[in-house]
Amino acid sequence: MSAILNTYNRKKISFKRGKGSFLYSTSGKKYLDFVQGIAVNCLGHANNYLIKSIYKQSKKLWHVSNAFEIPEQEKLAKRLKQKTFADFVFFQNSGAEATEAAIKFAKRYFYSKGQSKKNRILCINNSFHGRTLATIFASNSKKATEGFGPKVDGFDHFNFGDHKSLEKAITGRTAAIMVETIMGEGGIKVIPDYCLVGLRKICNKKKILLILDEVQCGVGRSGKFFAFEYAKIKPDIVPIAKGIGGGFPIGAVLVNKKVASGMKPGTHGSTFGGNPLAMSAGNAVMDVMFNKGFLSNVEKNGKHFLKELNNLKEKYPKIIKEVRGKGLLIGLCLYKDQTNFIKKLSDNKLLTVRGGENVVRLLPPLNVTKREINLGLKIIDKVCKHYR
Repeated sequence: MSAILNTYNRKKISFKRGKGSFLYSTSGKKYLDFVQGIAVNCLGHANNYLIKSIYKQSKKLWHVSNAFEIPEQEKLAKRLKQKTFADFVFFQNSGAEATEAAIKFAKRYFYSKGQSKKNRILCINNSFHGRTLATIFASNSKKATEGFGPKVDGFDHFNFGDHKSLEKAITGRTAAIMVETIMGEGGIKVIPDYCLVGLRKICNKKKILLILDEVQCGVGRSGKFFAFEYAKIKPDIVPIAKGIGGGFPIGAVLVNKKVASGMKPGTHGSTFGGNPLAMSAGNAVMDVMFNKGFLSNVEKNGKHFLKELNNLKEKYPKIIKEVRGKGLLIGLCLYKDQTNFIKKLSDNKLLTVRGGENVVRLLPPLNVTKREINLGLKIIDKVCKHYR
C-alpha cells in the first residue's frame, strides 16, 4: 500500500526517463507525451540547455533568503519587465501561490488608497485558479470546494460568455476582475480578443483592476509570450507559473506601477520564491523563448495541429464535437465521456490529460516537431477509427 496521501487518481504507469517529447516507462515502453506535466515542460524533458544552466548554478548557490539581494532574481525580473507590460515582479514557487498573491495585491492596492471596502474579486464560475483555500472559492467549482467550508468570502461570480451577468455583478465593492485568458482545466475555453478588449474597457470605466491568470496559457503556450497579447491590451496583474521554469517549480506575479504602489516590505513574502537555482531555470527558459523564430514556430505548429484536428473532426463527426485552443494549448471536446478515449490513446502510446466539459487536453512541449505532431495525429486518427 502506498504511503502517499490518496489525492490523485493515478494511472498505473511510471517512468524512468524522458527526452524531448517522449517518456520511457519503467516497463520499457516509449510514449509520446502531450501532457508534459500539464503544460509545464515547455522545452520538453531533459532539455540540454536547461540541464546545463541548472547544473552550473547548482555548483555555486542553491538558496539564499530574500532578506538579501539575489542577482539571479533581479536578472529574470528585469527580463520579464523588458518583454512584457510589467513594471515589477514577485516570485514564488507555483501557480496557486501566484494567483493567491494576485488576489492579495489587488485588495492591498485599494486598501493603500483608503478604499478598504473595495475588496471583492469577480471571477468566472467553474474556472480554475489553484487549490489554496482562497483560490478554490475564487474558482467556485462544487467539486473543488466540497468539504472545505466555511466558504472564503470576497468572491463574486459570473458565467463564461455572459456579458450581462458580468456587468450586473460589478458593485462598488469590486476591486478586480480575474479570469483565465484561456481556461485550461475548464476545457480549453478561449476568451475571444474582443471580449478581452471589452473587459479592459469595463475595468477602466469602473476604475477596477484586471487580473489575467496566465498560469497555464502563458509563457509562449499560445504562440505569443502571453495569450492576451493577441488582443493588444495590458492587464494590471498577471500570475504565471508552469512553463516559466521549464519543469522547475517557479511562480511569479507581474504587476504595473499602480498595483505595486500598494505593496511595501512585510506585506507579502516567500521563503523559497526567487531562489538562485529556480532563477537559473527561468533565465534559461527566457533565453530559448526569445530566440529568433521560437514563438512564431509555436504559432505555426499550433495552426497546423488545429487544422489537422479539425479535419479529423470532419472525418469523425460522431466522436469529436469541437476542436478548441490557440497555439499549443489544445482541447478535443468529445460527445462521449473522455475517460475511455484517453485510455485508448495511452494504450497506443500517446499521453493526454482530461479537462472540463468532456475535453481531452493536448499539451506538447513548445519545441515539438511537426513530425511528432503528425505522429500524435496518426494515433488520434487510429483511436477514432476504432472507437465505440
